[in-house]
Amino acid sequence: MITALGKEVFSTIDEVVDPEHTALLMIDMQHDFCSPKGLFDRIGKNLDMMAPAVQRVAKLVTAARSMGVLPIFIQNQWLPHNRVVSGSFLRFMIFKQGMDPNEGCTVSGTWGAEILPETGIQPDDIIVQKWRPSAFRSTNLDMVLRCNNIRTVVLTGVITQGCVESTARDAMFHDYYTVITKDCVATYNKDLHDASLKVMGSRFDMVASDDLIDIWGRAGQTSIAAQ
Repeated sequence: MITALGKEVFSTIDEVVDPEHTALLMIDMQHDFCSPKGLFDRIGKNLDMMAPAVQRVAKLVTAARSMGVLPIFIQNQWLPHNRVVSGSFLRFMIFKQGMDPNEGCTVSGTWGAEILPETGIQPDDIIVQKWRPSAFRSTNLDMVLRCNNIRTVVLTGVITQGCVESTARDAMFHDYYTVITKDCVATYNKDLHDASLKVMGSRFDMVASDDLIDIWGRAGQTSIAAQ
């Protein structure tokens, strides 16, 4: 840790992701985005990146639980009949994403909105429902993080250049240390994925999930040795 302009600043990645003040966010790992027969599959998106990312996220969630890192699942939601979706956002979904104008995405109460059980989600886990790409926009995420003394958020999930990147930027704007697990985010287009990782890597810490697990393991050993 260093002191700069009178502020304490974490200077190593081990300090940044210390389990005592870190939350692990799983963004939009839902059937409509990730599963065969979900919305993105039906509109012809390539899901090849999804299943491997989900497997790595599940491993990371297990490690987070064992090390005292707070897991938080972010669940994208649309109300039935598009009651919280604007014309401008529908334009994006229809003309940029290729969604049928008569469909919805992750509509509340539908299979498509459910979080993938393969992520390792448990009944008492925190779920933050969101209505726009950023998990901070009009949600209680910031309140949840502050009430649990969280200073760092580690991001996983989908879509890399969409909801993940939007949440990362807002996390920084809310003064959280922000870390991207580069092998635990996914999208339907590798070029967009690589471009987003390049941009986010210029602004945020970026680690591989196995390296992150190793860091948490070292923190656990240090904690035990100090007792």
